[in-house]
Amino acid sequence: MTSPTILQATDLSFSYPDHEVFKNISLALPAGVTVIRGGDGRGKTSLIRVLAGELKANSGQLAINGIRLDEQAAQYKQQVYYVDPRTEAFDQLSVPEYFASVKARFPDFDETALPELLEGLSLTPHAEKKLFMLSTGSKRKVYLAGAFAAGAAVNLLDDPFASLDKSSINFVSEVLADFAEEGEQSSQVWVASFYETPEGIGENQVIDLGD
Repeated sequence: MTSPTILQATDLSFSYPDHEVFKNISLALPAGVTVIRGGDGRGKTSLIRVLAGELKANSGQLAINGIRLDEQAAQYKQQVYYVDPRTEAFDQLSVPEYFASVKARFPDFDETALPELLEGLSLTPHAEKKLFMLSTGSKRKVYLAGAFAAGAAVNLLDDPFASLDKSSINFVSEVLADFAEEGEQSSQVWVASFYETPEGIGENQVIDLGD
């Protein structure tokens, strides 16, 4: 029995003015974990941002649970958790205020998961700080904790290991492995980009953009 598709991409192409990034990518992603791998400049971040609706594809279609981005952009984006890891948009929020903003967007946000996520990501000592006070790695951990608690239909993680310490990388791997194991029993798509496919996640599929 085939798992139902949650995130559907049909013939996606994307170019910057001076070069083509990817062409005619089609995906039918069910619940579980999909890894995007590829070398530098192969379009991992661009593909994540196109799937998020942050960048507009030159051609092709995107739909989440049948809701098409080109027809119902707001409803499409309401189903997506994506944060540009380099953003400063949330810098004036405290960590609890950031989580409150995620909870306001996603009705299935799991507040009870936060203590374990903060502990696993070594964020507990920083749990009341404003985001501008945090290191690059700690800010990224806050956005990851938000993703893991959000309960969004589609969760897009751009290079989730970047700037993380070893124990936090192991924790993120374990959380993603749990989502991969749940697979179709969950209703969540996880898409994470990496330079190389990491061991231990047990991803359900890989999109290889080449080296």
